[in-house]
Order: sequence, then structure tokens, then C-alpha cells
Amino acid sequence: MSPPKNSYWLRSGLFSIFEKGSVFVFGFGTMLILFRILTMEQMGAWGIFLAVTSFLEVGLIGLIQNATVKYLTTAEEKDYGKISTASLFLNFSLTAIFSILIFFTAHQIGAYFNVEAAAELFKVYSITLFLLIPFYQFNFTQQANLDFKGIFWSNFGRKGIFFLIVFGAFVANYDIGLLDLAWLQIIAALLGSIIAYIFAKRYLRFNWKLEFKWVAELFYFGVFVCGTNLSTMLYKNIDRLMLGRLIGPSAVAIYEAAIKVTNLIEVPSMSVASVVFPQGAKQAKDGKQAVRNLYEKSVGAIFALILPFILFISIFPEFIIRIIATEEYIEAVPILRLTILFGLFLPFAIQFGTVLDSIGKPKINFVFTIIGAFLNAFFNWFFISKYGIIGAAYGTLTTYILTFFGNQILLYKMFGVKAHNSFYYAYDFYIQAFNMAKGYLGKKNNLIESKTEV
Repeated sequence: MSPPKNSYWLRSGLFSIFEKGSVFVFGFGTMLILFRILTMEQMGAWGIFLAVTSFLEVGLIGLIQNATVKYLTTAEEKDYGKISTASLFLNFSLTAIFSILIFFTAHQIGAYFNVEAAAELFKVYSITLFLLIPFYQFNFTQQANLDFKGIFWSNFGRKGIFFLIVFGAFVANYDIGLLDLAWLQIIAALLGSIIAYIFAKRYLRFNWKLEFKWVAELFYFGVFVCGTNLSTMLYKNIDRLMLGRLIGPSAVAIYEAAIKVTNLIEVPSMSVASVVFPQGAKQAKDGKQAVRNLYEKSVGAIFALILPFILFISIFPEFIIRIIATEEYIEAVPILRLTILFGLFLPFAIQFGTVLDSIGKPKINFVFTIIGAFLNAFFNWFFISKYGIIGAAYGTLTTYILTFFGNQILLYKMFGVKAHNSFYYAYDFYIQAFNMAKGYLGKKNNLIESKTEV
């Protein structure tokens, strides 16, 4: 007997949440350790390396994932193998192009960002990219078949083994270097691919004959998604890349200590976004009022969740930096005071893109993301040149403020959205939470009293 439909979707949703949570926890834990075992120069080089490689991976995923999932999900039996074959061919071809480019331009990339040590890291990473071909292919196939269990375990294995080895080196007082970390990524990618295959093998069906019609179809669909994803990544990483270019890796390391704390605020924002996306598609049928309410309430809910953290970090930034990094990174304190303010604009920005994509207007989101990326590049260049490391925070904060006004003007014209309503919903969220807690405690006290009387 098959499990109830609601039960199935609940399990799938939980595995998806666990996957994102484990990736974040292992990534954050790894960075905490690396702040303590790498020099500031090495930490900056690693930060630049991760920014560039994340940019590349997001580009590859954008070109392949959404198209593969969309077409496999709705494919007839006769086309399933053709689509899988076309997707694998596209995955391999694009990865090969990216890997060759990285390998032969590694020294130029390192020199451009003032990180000569990064050259060898990029060469090793070109091998890692090839090992990620099966990892992503198997996970895309599982996603298309609405099976998220293997996606969770493969990401858990990939990120977990990396964290465990780094943690072991820290405990054993082993002097781990940047190149060691790059080779460790290869081990992690290999383990993740093996785990992904174990869970995905029952869904794998390929054709011996490659049909270029499907290759073109998948590529055409993926180009637009890739553009949006790359623009988003450029928006998020341009401050670090500019610091590496204009000042050097040590500046990146100091800024990284502050931005890692700020990234904590993205977790509730992205979690709510994953719930809002399917709801947006449904609410679009009910008219502008429904979309407006969805946007204002979702932003309000995120605000209610993150505001206590923003206030706490704003009051105790020095304490936070000492915990996240070390005394060596105390220079990041004034930067953290600014970067934590990003959290005031993140809910509006993330839900703007989520709502527009969900109601079938991704082009508008794409245009705004592109504009935001260019604005961020300009303001970071201007403020870093003028004020040094803290200029990156000034530049990104300025971009958030300007794009906030642009987003809200557009949403007001399209749906009648009023930004200040989100603050009312956040206040209402606290009132409801307080009443729920009060009611729970009241029931608990009554139960204790009744037991005492007996």
C-alpha cells in the first residue's frame, strides 16, 4: 500500500530542508575552523577561490538543472531516455569547456585577484568539476522524479566528509594547506557522486543515440536561468572579488569574517522563499490583491524571524567576531556593523524575485538582477578605492538601498504593494507567537495544578 500523498510530500519537503540545512551547517563549521588554522593571507585566497568556483558551478547548474528537471518530469516514456542522454551530453560538454578554460587561465585568474597561490587551486578544481558531472546529473534526475532522499544524503556526504577531515586536521594540529583543501574537494565530490548514484540508479535510463534536438531544447531553456543565476552570484560576490582585485587577499579574509555572520540571515529568508514560490503560482490566479498579501506577509514573517538576530549582532559585534573568527580579525567589527544592515533589505529583495518568478515574470527579475549586479560593481569600486576594506560594505549597502526603492516602486505599480505593511505583519507575528506561548504555558500550568490536586 502506497503512503498517503500528504505524507509523501511532507517527507520530500523535510529532506529538502535537511539538505539545505546540512550544507549550511557543514559549510559554516568548516569556515569556523579555517579561520583558526589558515593565515589571513591564505584565508583570503580561499575566499576568492570559493567565490569564483561558486560562480562557475551556479552557471553550470543554471544551464542544466531546471531544463532537465522540467522535461524529465513531464516526459513520456519514449522520450525519457532521450532527454537523459541529451542532458548528460550537455553536462559533460559544458563542464569540459569550463574545466579547460579554468586550467589554462588559472595563473591569469590568480594574478588578476592578486592571489598567485590560487593558480594551483584552480588547476586542481578543473578535476573536481569533472567529478561533479555524475553528482549533479544523478541529483537532477532524482529531483525530476520527486525523490529528495538521495539529494540530501549525497550533499550530506560531500559536505560532511570535507568538514570531518578539516575538523580532524584541526584536532590533530595538522598543518593543512590550501592545496590540501583543493584535493580534499576531489575526495568529497567523488564520495558525493557515489552516494548520489546509489539513490538515483533506479531512475537512470539513457539512449545510445544522441538527439541534438533535445540538446538544443535543454540548452535554450537553460540559458535564461543561467543568466539570472550568474547575475545573482555576481551581485553576492562582487564585494569580495573587488577587494581581492583592488587591495588583496588579507582584505578579503577580514571582510569574509563579517559577511559570514551576515549570511546567517539568509537562511530564514531562503526557507520562506521555498514556501512562497509554489504559493505565488496559485495566488496569481486570484488577482493582484492575493499576490500583494502574499508578498507583504512573507516579508513580514522573515522580518519577525531575523530582527532579533540583527539587533543582537548590532549590539555585540565584537563578541560575535571573536567567536566566528579570532582576535586577529577584530578589524572586521566596524564592517560587521554595516553588513548586518543588509538583513534589513534582504527579505524585500529575495521575495521580490521569488514572487515575480512564481507568477511567470522572470524577465523582470532578470533585468533587476543584472542592473543590481552592475550597480554593485560600480559602487564597490568607488567606495573601496576611497575607503578601503569597509568600502565594500558601503558599496553593497548602497546597492541594496537603491534596488529596494526600485523593487518597491515596481511592486506598487504592479500589485499595490506597500512596504510598510510588512512591518505590521511582523508585529502581528510577534503578537500571535506571544499569545500561542501564553496559551501553551497556561495549559501546562493548569495540567500541573490538576495533577497536584489529585
